Amino acid sequence: MTVGDVRNILQARVLCGEDFMEKTVHTACGSDMMSDVLAYVKDQSVLLTGLVNSQVVRTAEMMDMVCIVFVRGKVPDDAILELAKEKEIVILSTNYRMFTACGLLFDHGLRGGCELK
Repeated sequence: MTVGDVRNILQARVLCGEDFMEKTVHTACGSDMMSDVLAYVKDQSVLLTGLVNSQVVRTAEMMDMVCIVFVRGKVPDDAILELAKEKEIVILSTNYRMFTACGLLFDHGLRGGCELK
């Protein structure tokens, strides 16, 4: 699956990173707690979140994620978008809620990677 596929599945708007729609994604995670993302997430490509602050981009960068999807129609401010551009991270915004967005991606074959036991 590509970032462009994620955009299409979620009927999302591209807020930055239009040049990276062909990047491949294999896994995703959904969380509003960046501490959980840092502690439990391994090898994720897409982060779905409703949290709109610069820590989301910094967390995605640390975890080598290629795409952040803001759910519930949330749109980050220009400073966050500039940081994402600098880090070459795609920013999408979808009107779907987190649960629905994650479910749609799962239905289309995107998985969560490592599961907790």
